[in-house]
Amino acid sequence: MKHFLYALLSGILLALAWPTYGFPLLLFFAFVPLLYAEHNIRINEAHNRKWKIFGLSYLSFIIWNTITTYWLYFSTPFGGIFAITVNSLLMALVFLLFHIVAKRVNFKASSSFLISIWIAFEYLHLNWEFSWPWLNLGNGFSEFPHWIQWYEFTGTFGGTLWVWLTNIALLKMLLLYKQHKAKEILYRGLFKSGLLILLPLLLSYVILWNYEESEETIEAVVLQPNINPYTEKYFTSDARIGELLTSLAEEAVTPETKIVIAPETVFAYGTVLSRFKDSEANFFTRQFVNKHPKMSFLSGISMYDRFSDPGRVRAQTNQLGHNDWYDDYNSAFMISANDSVHFYHKSKLVVGVENFPYQEVLRPLLGNVMIDLGGTVAMKTTQEKRATFEITSSEEVGPIICYESVYGNFVTGYVREGADFLAIITNDAWWGNTQGHKQHLSYARLRAIENRRAIARSANTGISAFINEKGEITSTLGYEEQGALRGEISLNARLTFYSRFGDYIARISLFLALFIFLFAVVPWKRSRR
Repeated sequence: MKHFLYALLSGILLALAWPTYGFPLLLFFAFVPLLYAEHNIRINEAHNRKWKIFGLSYLSFIIWNTITTYWLYFSTPFGGIFAITVNSLLMALVFLLFHIVAKRVNFKASSSFLISIWIAFEYLHLNWEFSWPWLNLGNGFSEFPHWIQWYEFTGTFGGTLWVWLTNIALLKMLLLYKQHKAKEILYRGLFKSGLLILLPLLLSYVILWNYEESEETIEAVVLQPNINPYTEKYFTSDARIGELLTSLAEEAVTPETKIVIAPETVFAYGTVLSRFKDSEANFFTRQFVNKHPKMSFLSGISMYDRFSDPGRVRAQTNQLGHNDWYDDYNSAFMISANDSVHFYHKSKLVVGVENFPYQEVLRPLLGNVMIDLGGTVAMKTTQEKRATFEITSSEEVGPIICYESVYGNFVTGYVREGADFLAIITNDAWWGNTQGHKQHLSYARLRAIENRRAIARSANTGISAFINEKGEITSTLGYEEQGALRGEISLNARLTFYSRFGDYIARISLFLALFIFLFAVVPWKRSRR
């Protein structure tokens, strides 16, 4: 019974630590009860240890996943249940793997394996087709950007490492105290754990106090049309959308405004890529730019390209009939003051909504299980490289579309391509007025710190915002408000350490996890022979 309570406590602590309602200090000891239960079972029980560890860890993780991401259910019940149950299962399997290794090696080696295998798991969640990195531990500090200014060197994996080091230090203190019953162990352990927490905090504030944002700025306007994606978006003509966007923009722009930004797929009618010049999106945005020749207009748009040439078919291509295919795009476009047109096609796709993962294996088994979120249900076609849009010869913006903003190393691609600031265009109304859209905004603060790039965020129903290079939100337009938000955006061309080297902590962890696993398991197999 006590082990059940320990697992329950860990799940609750993890959930209560999460943004945008919790307090991340809890992360530093949230895993300790579960780790303590695992240690007791491993040392003191002889039967069904693996099943017990799996069951207890699954309990902890499904509590954490359910409380923090329950809002997925509002966009798609099946997808929400699937994400919560399967992600909890994967976390439990990672913890079970730690248990298997811990039986064969000492405390230091098993702790190193746990840290490295968990980071490797988070890295997998950033890169495989069932990607769901929402609960990567480093994201847990997004509401406290002053704590994590050193993310410009480590990315969010530095936060994951910080959490696990502190949890393991507290576990070690607890186990030593249980063995020796000496209060000095508690004092030393608490002191060391306190240093593990306080030193990175102190470093972060030193960086914060000494960091100077770029003095070069431009004025930007973000639009929030507040269109219901279920009842209005796909039943409103692009002409009416264009009228609404230009009306909102006219109320906010000044002669100093350099760029106007509209949300993801706000032009939702379905524009033929090769005939964009004839589209309502092009007509209204170009009309606006012609009236304001010093401004650029960036917006989201739904596009497609239909063809009959089998040589153009890709894995993401959709088929309508014999020799009849089309590529479906969730795109961003920008018409610049210099009359040029730029396009970027979303490349990090939402699983089950825009992407059918491992379809060559799963489609014969499951059929077409793409999830309908109110529009056309189809595989989205992506582009391989990030793209930047040139406002002027010295000003470039990275167009990030919705879910892409959750991926740290992915976003560095825009920065390495030359983005001086980042524009996030999104539609967060699928989840209703829950923690989902708040967390999505909060995670954008991590991208600002990692790359030291200011962010202009345009959300269909909110929350639109401006974020500075320190990850501080400087202004917002609330959920379900219609309007426009004007702000100053700093331009920064410097590459941070993280922008240059990406998720190097995860790559090191992959190697370390594999090394410890082989060290632990291979000799055991030989001895059995």
